[in-house]
Formats: sequence, structure tokens, C-alpha cells
Amino acid sequence: MDLAATIRHQLTNVIDPELGLNIVELGMVGEIDVSQQGHATISVALTTAACPLRSQIEEDVRRAIVSLVGVTEVTISIGQLDAEAKATLMNIARKAAQSDAPVTSIPLRTRILGIASGKGGVGKSSITVNVGVALARKGFTVGILDADIWGFSVPRLLGLDGPVEAHDKKMVPKKLHVGDGELRVLSMGFLAEEDQAIMWRGLILNRAVQQFIEDAHWDDIDYLLIDLPPGTGDVQMGLARLLPRTELLIVTTPPLAAQQVAARAADMARKGNLRVAGVIENMSAFTCEHGETYALFGSGGGERLAASLGVPLLGSIPLDPSVVAGGDLGQPVAGGDTPLSAAFDQLATTIAEDVAPLRDVTGCSARMIESLELALKESER
Repeated sequence: MDLAATIRHQLTNVIDPELGLNIVELGMVGEIDVSQQGHATISVALTTAACPLRSQIEEDVRRAIVSLVGVTEVTISIGQLDAEAKATLMNIARKAAQSDAPVTSIPLRTRILGIASGKGGVGKSSITVNVGVALARKGFTVGILDADIWGFSVPRLLGLDGPVEAHDKKMVPKKLHVGDGELRVLSMGFLAEEDQAIMWRGLILNRAVQQFIEDAHWDDIDYLLIDLPPGTGDVQMGLARLLPRTELLIVTTPPLAAQQVAARAADMARKGNLRVAGVIENMSAFTCEHGETYALFGSGGGERLAASLGVPLLGSIPLDPSVVAGGDLGQPVAGGDTPLSAAFDQLATTIAEDVAPLRDVTGCSARMIESLELALKESER
């Protein structure tokens, strides 16, 4: 396979954020020229040159190929699909919508972020809850879906309990006002006792998560944070089908072993055509009351993982006992005036401004969702 063909194949890992399909399959990748010196010039056509997701797609293309052996420089030429190419894209998207995309109440503008880890014990649920609180304090309406069916802990961390109410035969997430914003939460913990074992296998697990996604009122939320179970199991694979526009944030700790395990979660996400948006390092340096800082679990794991994946390190959360104490009391630490709270606030700012900013997507790839919905309704008649 020559280098141009290798580049085209590599670009199948770049996912259109709204349609959840790769840009090669959608016909958005045009000519690929590679000079003898390894300078790659790639033509990428969008449905509109003013697409608000242009910068994200362009950056994803660059990251996908910059590390390829033989590529020394990358130039990306952004254009616009012609009418025939748009019609072809619509046909592909329509087929995908008919076969894969379930109907949900999640708005198209909602940014969906899966919080994932390669293994348990890295503080993934604490990260999910505190990031959710920090985003809500900025005025956003944030949904939190606890998809860790076996090991649910979000209700405890937020001081919430069941039962879940229903309206129009759909579950109503529990609401928690935070600053100028709001959290809306669903968890298996609202349906089962805290010490009750959930002895379910793959298909039932997936069905439970599917119900939390499809059979719930997620209207008018800005962000949906999904606390995924650790590892690379059935729920993660099901999420790629249920919500193909999900973007993953990978949580790791500083040790090399944790970094290598977390890389598996990223690899599985990409194989399922989910975009990995960044890495969060948890339990980094510990600062004692005397001001001395100790790297109890080592250092550099988050940076190494981010570099190996070609994604940004979004933040490092220090090791602090107050995270555990706050979780036990159902009082998240985000929102206080401590350095730890400031770290979560900065992480939320990075997510809201750089990683997953809210955009008007009416003219972009979601541009055509209304048409897709109409097509689906027509096909059902």
C-alpha cells in the first residue's frame, strides 16, 4: 500500500461529530497528494465551507496522519461538497440513521462525553460527577448517565436516591440545582439497593443502558456525561451503536501500567468509530499541609498517554483526601475555593471552551438531521 492509500485508510478513524460516520465513508475526502519529501496535501470537503465544526474536523484529520511514517508535513485544503456529493452523503447518512441510530430526546446541540478508563480504581466516577458540577456552576444544564450498571456510584457521590419518576412512559432524570445551572441524573442506583448485586450479562446490560438513553427525558441539556464501566466490554461496544456522536475522555493515573491499560479503552473507542477527545490524569501529585508536594504514584502518565494517542491532556487532578470525603457525604468538591476545586473548574473550562464547545449546528453535518427524521417517518408509512 502506497503512502497516499495508507493516509486514506488512516482517515477512516476521523468521525463526523454529528453523523457518527467516518469522513472517507461519507465521501468528504478528495485527492491526497504526497511529495517525495513526504509533504501530504489532503482535500477535505464539507457540506458547507462555513461549518462550525470545520476546525475540529481539520484538527482530527491532522492528528490522524501526522504521526504516520513517511509523512513530514501536512497541508489540509478545505472545500465544499457539490450537490451530487451532498446527495450521496445524505443517502449514506439516511441508511445509517435507519439501521443504527435510535430515537432519543437528546438535542442535536448536546455534546455527549463518555468518561472512560481501562480499569477500575482510577476515580472515573468522581471525575464525572465533579466535572458535571463544575459545568453546571458555569450555567449549563448537564445530564449525567451512570452507565456503570454493576458498579454504580453516582447517586452516592451526589447525595441522591430513588425512586425514579416516569412521565409519558419515560423516566425523568433526578434534578439537582447547582449554581446557575442544573444536573439531571439517571443511575441504576435509583432502581436497586446500594448493596444489591446486579448479576446481568452483556445483552441485558446493553438493554439497560439503551433504556436509560432512549426511554428517558433528556430534553434541553447542554452536555450529557456518561460514566462508563471500566474496561472494554459490552456497554462500551453498545454505546458506539446507540450514540455514535459520543466523544470519549480517557481517565488515567500517573503510573505507566495505568497508562497502558487506559490505551486499550482508547483503542476500542476508535475501533468503534468514537472520537477520543482527550485525556484526564487523576490522582497526580499530593500536596501535604506543610506545602510539600509528592508524586506518590509517579508522574507523567497523563502526558505519555495523550502523546501516544495524539490527543490533548485536558487536565491533571491532584491526589486529595477531600475527594473521598466529599463523595462519602454526597458533596462534590467542585465549586469550592480550594486548589482542588480550581483544578476541576479549569478542566470544565477547557471542556466547555476548547474540547466540546456548544455550537449552532444547523448549517453543518447535523444540518441534515431534520431531513433524516423526515425520511425515516416517510419510510415508516
